[in-house]
Amino acid sequence: MRARGTRQVQVGRFGAWLARPLASFHLVVTIATLLTVLGLVMVLSASSVESYADGGSAYSLFMQQMMYALVGAVLFYLALRIPFRRLRQASFPVFALSVLLLVLVLIPGVGSTVNGARRWIDLGLFSVQPSELVKVTFVVWGAHLLISRRAAGRAANDPGGLKNLLVPLVPAGLIVCLLIVLQPNLSTTIALGIVLLALLWFGGLPVRLFVAILASGAIAALALALSAGYRSDRMRAFFNPADDPQGINYQARQAMYSLADGGLWGRGLGQSRAKWSYLPNSHNDFIFAIIGEELGFLGCALVLGLFALFVYTGLRIAARSVDPFLRLLTATATTWITGQALINIGYVVGLLPVTGLQLPLVSAGGSSLALTLLMFGVIANAARHEPEAVAALHAGQDGRVSRLLRLPKPEVYHPARVRAAAPARDQGPARRPARDQPRDRDEPRARSRANSRGTDTLRATRAWEPSYSVTHARERGRNR
Repeated sequence: MRARGTRQVQVGRFGAWLARPLASFHLVVTIATLLTVLGLVMVLSASSVESYADGGSAYSLFMQQMMYALVGAVLFYLALRIPFRRLRQASFPVFALSVLLLVLVLIPGVGSTVNGARRWIDLGLFSVQPSELVKVTFVVWGAHLLISRRAAGRAANDPGGLKNLLVPLVPAGLIVCLLIVLQPNLSTTIALGIVLLALLWFGGLPVRLFVAILASGAIAALALALSAGYRSDRMRAFFNPADDPQGINYQARQAMYSLADGGLWGRGLGQSRAKWSYLPNSHNDFIFAIIGEELGFLGCALVLGLFALFVYTGLRIAARSVDPFLRLLTATATTWITGQALINIGYVVGLLPVTGLQLPLVSAGGSSLALTLLMFGVIANAARHEPEAVAALHAGQDGRVSRLLRLPKPEVYHPARVRAAAPARDQGPARRPARDQPRDRDEPRARSRANSRGTDTLRATRAWEPSYSVTHARERGRNR
């Protein structure tokens, strides 16, 4: 009975902590930090042998990964500070620039060819992979496009139906996927497909049409997988795991041996046997196998738990956000990052064919690490725009992390301001001036909307009633 009561107290304390205004923000920052640190440690362990054999230093690839992690930390901080209205304004120019880079990388002499694929642009001190950049820009621009089309349709009393939802989002996504296939890079094409499907699903596409597009995408992916020699070898290896153990099935079998060798507790950090040139790409595509070998089942469970917590946090932020753009952006980004992680883990443990998708924040890969941290920063910024978080931050309840980073207070969102900024229709000479209109005409509607949301802090979004939520947040903080 005593143990049961202690467990209930702990659950109650965790629930009380989740009810805090900035709980989502702290969760995103914590998850990003833990996954990045774990990734740096495992990249050092998995790459040390081959790095020493290639250049005489066991830390060469690790130092490169550390440099990109620092760049990603700067991008994470900048994403926390940028206002979302400016992010929306810059979404299309940055997306167009990323598409231009995808075209440039295909030009001989501009793009660098590694292992038969032209995916990188060498800038001297570092290289950039445009296909990683376009995933981030497509998420932001796609969310901005769908929300802008929806708002414009409602303002004109012409929602536009499926046309506004599919055009030009789907054609732009198909063009980007085609450019990435030409590199060739099927794994990133799959990731772009996940982003496009998430935008359409959370954007409100009918289920029947969504299933039809999903089936068409699966057929196209299967056709691409069977079109090239190395991709068809991966498909044959997946459906015939016992064939050619020293050839097409070698990498998958070595990954399974590595996981089995780890057992429950693992062999110990740095004690992997597979990294001694037995498992190709052990620091990149198959780093999850090294985690299983060195840290055991518990280490794998830790990684899965962190990504599960990220799913919960991302969807929680999307559900609690008032701004439709933030809802669509956060839900899509969460789906993309989680889907990529599940595909990577799935083919390492033998549940999916090998695709080459990296484990976000954990696998070696500079562009992927830095840009994924940028996306985590955008999600953390969205967490600071939850209604209760906005009220708490404007009431001075910044918290240690916000005060340490000196983050600006989030902007207050209210759709009435957008309607007020729109030009009013002429209703004749008898129309009363706007300043003489009683300002409490829409108050019952705004209060009922706030109650339906389940939070009093939506009242803070009224330009003429800012003091209520601030005082309310201060009283709540004092009572706690």
